[in-house]
Amino acid sequence: MRKVLYKLWLFLFLAGITGLMAQDLNQQRITIFDSLEDSGPGKGDVIVNQTVAIHNMVGAREYGPNIEKTDNKTYLKVQGYRVQVFSGNSPRLSKDEAFNKEKEVNQHFPDIPTYVTYNAPFWRLRVGDYGSHEEAYYMLRQLTNAFPSFGKEMYIVREEVKLPIHEENGYDYETSYEE
Repeated sequence: MRKVLYKLWLFLFLAGITGLMAQDLNQQRITIFDSLEDSGPGKGDVIVNQTVAIHNMVGAREYGPNIEKTDNKTYLKVQGYRVQVFSGNSPRLSKDEAFNKEKEVNQHFPDIPTYVTYNAPFWRLRVGDYGSHEEAYYMLRQLTNAFPSFGKEMYIVREEVKLPIHEENGYDYETSYEE
């Protein structure tokens, strides 16, 4: 009986250590509780008393399946809106037209991300990453004014978008694209 309990205890101990090591291999998970308990000059001392189960249930900032990190920016991937500027299915012409229109849009709006995609048989050019329909509509109006010849084929589409995250301010929703 003792051997069975010893083996069970050893198994649970090793499984726990392996799980903890696997969790912290690539990225340290920082929750709101960790941020609250972080002390420093000009900060008060905060002590949060809770069970490990509650600590694990709370989401972590900049960590999860819908967080994407590139270079020095962190993005939240959510359902949002983009402006579709072009869609064509001509095998020879549509690809070139999509990239030419992307170049024109990038020259006029250099800070707005553009996406050229191919989903057979269509080449598409979509512009922006917007969390609300109103933001996408504002951009649609600006694109229509800047490119009146594109106007008839532009409209708003619902799609997964990447919204930049800034820790100190929450989400970075830019609503003004004035030059």
